[in-house]
Amino acid sequence: MALFTLRNESLELAVSGQGGSIEGWWWLKGEGRVPLLRPGKQSGIAVESSCFPLVPFGNRVSGNGFDFDGRHYVLQPNVAWDSHYLHGDGWLNAWRCISSEATRLVLEFQQREGVYRYAARQVFQLTENSLEVSLSVTNEGGATLPFGLGWHPYFPLTAQTRLQAHASGYWLEREQWLAGEFQNAVPKELDFTEPNGLPRRWINNGFSGWDGTAGICWPEAGCSVQMETDPPAPCYFLFVSDPAFDEGYDFNFFCLEPMSHAPDDHHRPAAGHLVPLATGETQRQTMRLTLLEESQ
Repeated sequence: MALFTLRNESLELAVSGQGGSIEGWWWLKGEGRVPLLRPGKQSGIAVESSCFPLVPFGNRVSGNGFDFDGRHYVLQPNVAWDSHYLHGDGWLNAWRCISSEATRLVLEFQQREGVYRYAARQVFQLTENSLEVSLSVTNEGGATLPFGLGWHPYFPLTAQTRLQAHASGYWLEREQWLAGEFQNAVPKELDFTEPNGLPRRWINNGFSGWDGTAGICWPEAGCSVQMETDPPAPCYFLFVSDPAFDEGYDFNFFCLEPMSHAPDDHHRPAAGHLVPLATGETQRQTMRLTLLEESQ
């Protein structure tokens, strides 16, 4: 498993070629390092990393199938513990290094089997106080298909962590971790229009009406991270695990997953926010995470 390290005067980033996953992102504060993403285990298993890409779309498709352009497509489950084709292929496969520099890394992945056949590329770039990750996908199959992009970052969850991310509605969760009925009102405990703490319970919901920006603040660490997406992602997924499901979990991380589309958009008119790509066409999405030092 190839591991790449990017570093400047204030930030350090570790990226694995397996899954195209981030394995750690730290603020270099004095003689120490403050984790801005949950440090990965460098195991080669994406769900044990700090962040992984969602390509050719994120989340699940109910029924593992969809109709598009007059054809019916069937997706195959891709992990042993889920009955759905989950989060695409990139997080489960090896990415090839195209170029590696002190503060910039380019990785590429090609999927040659299954319904979706495509080339994906990630560019990781450190600037003075930010991490920018750009993800692109090019349809290399023979038919036009709906594509989407996103990431699955794991952020540290502490007693004082506060999240700010606007949403106008959200989806309930139903069986098999699928998105359920849409709710036009967000309950107070999940309303992050203003900075709010996260409930210590299982949360696995998609949120709509997002403007593509979010803030995560850790007052005890004296810093926050501002998330920006370009183009603005219309949906984010919020995940907080539970010890009953995840043995050893101690409410010490949460996931805020920017997605260019809503969950199960394959079944919405015109494929919702998914982007139809003909052969050779490309979709791009960028996530920028900016470190802000807070006064204490």
